[in-house]
Amino acid sequence: MPDDEETAETTTAPAEDLPVPVSAPMRHAKVRAYTDHTTVGQVLVDPDGSVTIGCACGMTLTNGPGWSLDEHIRLHRAEARYLALSAVAPAGIPRLVRVPPDAPDA
Repeated sequence: MPDDEETAETTTAPAEDLPVPVSAPMRHAKVRAYTDHTTVGQVLVDPDGSVTIGCACGMTLTNGPGWSLDEHIRLHRAEARYLALSAVAPAGIPRLVRVPPDAPDA
């Protein structure tokens, strides 16, 4: 049986040749968005039927004539994740949503 050290081939580049991973900043941005945009307090129901709850960021989330409170919460969290990830995304990464020319690092 051959010795593993004699037959083993190097399949990865030395550490100094590897690209810098970009996923860590993006993971951290996603976690920050999650923690900065959690609902706080209790749901309040007004006499007119509107339902509201606060967000940790200070915004009041509410239902409306064409959307539920749950839909507003989901949209708010998705927008927060998008903004946080966009802020740290590497330049040149292909985008689904076009970044405005005046955006930082566009």
